[in-house]
Amino acid sequence: MARILAIANQKGGVGKTTTAVNLAASLAVAEQRVLLLDGDPQGNATSGVGIARDQLEAGTTYDLMLGERTVDEIVHRAVLFAHLDVVPATPDLAGAEVELVDADDRAYRIRDALTPISERYDYILLDCPPSLGLVTLNMLAAADALIIPLQCEYYALEGISQLLATVQRVQEHLNPKLDIGGVLLTMFDARLNLSRQVVTDAREHFGDRVFDTVVPRNIRLAEAPSFGKPIVLYDIASIGAQSYMAVAREVLARDAAPAQPDDTNTSEHADVTPHADTSATGDSSAAPDATA
Repeated sequence: MARILAIANQKGGVGKTTTAVNLAASLAVAEQRVLLLDGDPQGNATSGVGIARDQLEAGTTYDLMLGERTVDEIVHRAVLFAHLDVVPATPDLAGAEVELVDADDRAYRIRDALTPISERYDYILLDCPPSLGLVTLNMLAAADALIIPLQCEYYALEGISQLLATVQRVQEHLNPKLDIGGVLLTMFDARLNLSRQVVTDAREHFGDRVFDTVVPRNIRLAEAPSFGKPIVLYDIASIGAQSYMAVAREVLARDAAPAQPDDTNTSEHADVTPHADTSATGDSSAAPDATA
């Protein structure tokens, strides 16, 4: 049975799609069977794995939510990865919220669509749009756990309270099993005191829920989507690639480990200093340990 991970934050530009694409690719490289479902009308996760819009005649996430197609009818194989399938999205998905406004089961369309195929995969990753609307609610209602990308910049933590309030409502009314699978710190720049402060604040607030790996700012990571490739294919030696492979290892380790009592105030965390110099320059000649 697949573990379903929703990657969400209502704030835009925090690395949701970058995380969805590169975590999916890294898990696939680790020979996990992965389905990446693009839930953002911008379709960036779709293009990020090299699927062009002219390949989408069979249908998209929009058709899935409206019940007009099944996953089997619209799934695409990411040709560069033996273990990665993709459910694509287009701007049509933005209309689903209006068209489903009166549907009784409107919050469970994604969950119901994924149930018949979940045993085929080890992981199903849901790339959520930058909002807390019906599409995101569908993703949270279907997910086992939520991964929250958190940008290491000003106001980053303030928006999390709204997301966590939404998660609590989803747990109460739609999906009692939904858990916080992890908070992933992204766009870290070791030269900035502000970045370091966000890391400190996040670890104090979320404790062990914060991934040990911190994803730095990295030019190669930013360039990869324009070539339609995850970073592990675009530049495997870059610090961005090494970071997301480390995140994948953490996800696998967390899922393999027995559940521990939640204690967000007493855990110890590693220093993030080794990310310093290459994060700003995009230099891929050095790849320090990305689990710092």
